[in-house]
Amino acid sequence: MTTFIFDVLKDLENNNANLSELTFILPSKRAGLFLKHQLSILTKQTIFSPSIISIEEFVEELSHLKSISNAELLFEFYNSYIHLTKEKNKDSFELFSKWAQILLQDFNEIDRYLIPQENIFNYLSAIQDLKHWSLEDNKTDFVKNYLSFWNKLYSYYDHFTKSLLNKNIGYQGLIYREAAKNLKTYIQNNPKKEYIFLGFNALNTSEETIIQELLQNGSAKIYWDIDSVFLNNPKHDAALFTRQHKNNWAFLKNNPFNWITTNYSKEKNISVFGIPKNIGQAKYIGSLLNNLQKENPSLQNTAVVLGDENLLIPVLNSLPSSIAALNITMGFPLKSIPLASLFEDLFHLHKISTSSFYYKDVIKIVSHQFIRPLFNFENIDYASKLIETIDTNNLVYLEKERLKQIAGKTSGIIDLLFSNWDKSIDTALNKCSQLILVIKNYLNEDKTSNLLSLEYLFRFNELFNEIIRLNKDYHHIKDISTLYNVYKELLSSETLDFQGEPLQGLQIMGMLESRVLDFETVIISSVNEGVLPSGKSNNSFIPFDVKIENKLPTYKEKDAVYTYHFYRLLQRAKNVFILYNTEADVLTGGEKSRFITQLQLENIHPINHQIIAPQVPIIETSLNVVEKTEDLKKQIIRVAEQGFSPSSLTNYIRNPIDFYYQSILKIKQHNDVEETVAANTLGTVVHNTLEDFYKPLIGHFLTTDIIKKLKGEIENKVTFHFKNEYKEGDITKGKNLIIFEIAKRYVSNFLDLETRALKTGNEIKILAIEADNNISINIPELDFPIKIKGKVDRIDECNGITRIIDYKTGNVQQNQVEIVNWEDINTDYKKYSKSFQILAYAYMMHSSKTIKPPIEAGIISFKNLSSGFLKFAKKDKPGSYAKKETLITQETINNFSIQLKALIIEICNSNINFTEKEL
Repeated sequence: MTTFIFDVLKDLENNNANLSELTFILPSKRAGLFLKHQLSILTKQTIFSPSIISIEEFVEELSHLKSISNAELLFEFYNSYIHLTKEKNKDSFELFSKWAQILLQDFNEIDRYLIPQENIFNYLSAIQDLKHWSLEDNKTDFVKNYLSFWNKLYSYYDHFTKSLLNKNIGYQGLIYREAAKNLKTYIQNNPKKEYIFLGFNALNTSEETIIQELLQNGSAKIYWDIDSVFLNNPKHDAALFTRQHKNNWAFLKNNPFNWITTNYSKEKNISVFGIPKNIGQAKYIGSLLNNLQKENPSLQNTAVVLGDENLLIPVLNSLPSSIAALNITMGFPLKSIPLASLFEDLFHLHKISTSSFYYKDVIKIVSHQFIRPLFNFENIDYASKLIETIDTNNLVYLEKERLKQIAGKTSGIIDLLFSNWDKSIDTALNKCSQLILVIKNYLNEDKTSNLLSLEYLFRFNELFNEIIRLNKDYHHIKDISTLYNVYKELLSSETLDFQGEPLQGLQIMGMLESRVLDFETVIISSVNEGVLPSGKSNNSFIPFDVKIENKLPTYKEKDAVYTYHFYRLLQRAKNVFILYNTEADVLTGGEKSRFITQLQLENIHPINHQIIAPQVPIIETSLNVVEKTEDLKKQIIRVAEQGFSPSSLTNYIRNPIDFYYQSILKIKQHNDVEETVAANTLGTVVHNTLEDFYKPLIGHFLTTDIIKKLKGEIENKVTFHFKNEYKEGDITKGKNLIIFEIAKRYVSNFLDLETRALKTGNEIKILAIEADNNISINIPELDFPIKIKGKVDRIDECNGITRIIDYKTGNVQQNQVEIVNWEDINTDYKKYSKSFQILAYAYMMHSSKTIKPPIEAGIISFKNLSSGFLKFAKKDKPGSYAKKETLITQETINNFSIQLKALIIEICNSNINFTEKEL
């Protein structure tokens, strides 16, 4: 396959051109590398390399201006803005930057297309004056300011551009305008220079003026790369600009047009694949390359062109490991580097001036991969210590001093990360620079394994140095929010360049990087509407009809640019793979591109169109089974000897695997910070408060006076236990204050229940509070001791009946403490777990002979206090009319004992594994 570049060089050689004395001007720098390579293949003798430059470099040389970054342009423009705007009408730099970006783009377009500046700005002002209330006598301040803005557009432009010219700097459009102005002088000063323009398509008016002038002067040649199929079809947008140039340029009417090719009509293998989601495209690119390597192991002359450049990282992760030579021309976006997330978190933390920091923000920062190692000192991991302290003490908001106290000998890092940035912008920038140096010093300890991280750090150091320079030169950054916007602006335009093999192996590039280059095999991704082409967007203050009138580019011209790039990639290629996302998404592209439909309708090449779906294996969910090995049996015996609790036994009924994790392996749930008081914390507070109230009353009869006195202590006791359980969590506001009040209400309502019971003539005597039970059970089938243990919330005597009471802060209904068939109590957790627990307490106390009949056991539910004491009941049949037995008799104990022992035998049985239940 011969390339366009090679054809140009061959033509120049055939015309006896002295290649060393030529200046080649290309659309991009990258194409220059390929031109040098092709030149080395063409020439058979040693020659001096010709001058090879991009059009931007050539135009800068013509204009004598230096291009500056978009961020610096904003600062320069703000100088002009504040100079021309009254103090009371001035926007802050942050607000200004939002609309100034659009205006700078308009300035750029106006200058690139050599539009008379004053005319168009006055025209825009007149349009707005007509559209907006110009006939009203009394205009509001808002209307006056609005019209004043449009009237000042030319003043802004004039002051801004003169300021830039005085400093010999400029934006692209201004550089182009000045270049066109200086062209005649440049030609006079360089009469012997000869220029070769190649691979151009869409030219702005400045470029057209420059190239035509050089052509007319005999100082240049231009080589187009357009196929006859496109040029001869007046409706084909791939040749939209080339047709205009061919028809309108005076030079081309009298001179040959180089060239019109016929490459596109040659045989090609074109495959179109519809693939769900972007990640699916990335994975399929990997599969395609794997297959292509079978015929072309080095993947020479193969390019992957990413329509959506966000696919770069997924594609790199999907490449076959067998690829030896690889070149990536796009650059890795700095905003995708892990270090970017650290500064994003820091800006998020400091955007609002505060003396305390939210625990999640703190944990996120100290856990960051670049920060956590800094907290290691003398083999102590202070980051872990900090996180554990936050969790243990329930710290939702932390002061810097508290953080320093926990961080111990690494408190200097806390100063860097959490000192208030809002004191001054210089302070914030210095903290960022110091942090970069601290990370650098750590990474330097093992430089060889941290080379990539050090490269990341170097680029961020450059970025912050640039912000420091801009702040020093312009003084427009007044707050952290503005600083963050400037940081984001610079970050979005910065990339980390890859080192690869630019002329060997697989090439990965964006659509614009493919200009002038030809490949035998091309894979193009994201060929969807909204991506290729990008579709309608009007990010401009200039109305559509004004753009048409002034021959400024609109979305139609932008689409035509991408149409040319797309079809030019296909021109000389033999194998073409076009991928598109089948899942239409308004944010990342819509349906398949019109380019695909156009290829199908042209009917020049057969199109292999397939919808590809990923292979999704059916993963059969299997229940987790833990086999009871000899070692596990020993652990079960140890647990049995220590004692099974009623809650652990009901846990086994619910799911044996949970019992295995919690009772055998002793795995506890991690105690996260409770921003809002958890239900179990509320329950503990209520239980502990009632324990404090009733323990001193053991052996005494309750009276209304005693209860009245207890009610006066509710506030202090509940507060004490909240502080004890909720540690340093805040209960003075928000949901936590509501939950605190609920806890007080629960206790108060319970005491009211007691008062009502006493007033109706009930005699209540407290027998025990939080009574510990630990009894041995004789199970002949097992040859090791078995114990059962548990703590009963309250035992009292009410009118001569002993009551075993369990408190529940949740909602419990009477039917949850009733059973019909004893066999069900070991099988249905949802229905009978409450019954199992209270019967287990009754069984233990009956066995230890600490209570005397008659006995009742039941629950007091704080969310169902109106139902009072919910007694356990054995029913003779289902239904509400069944006969109930509420007393805990010897028969009740015997029947429960049978079920209890059967459950323990099952747990200890070596032949019955711990098998997960389907919940």
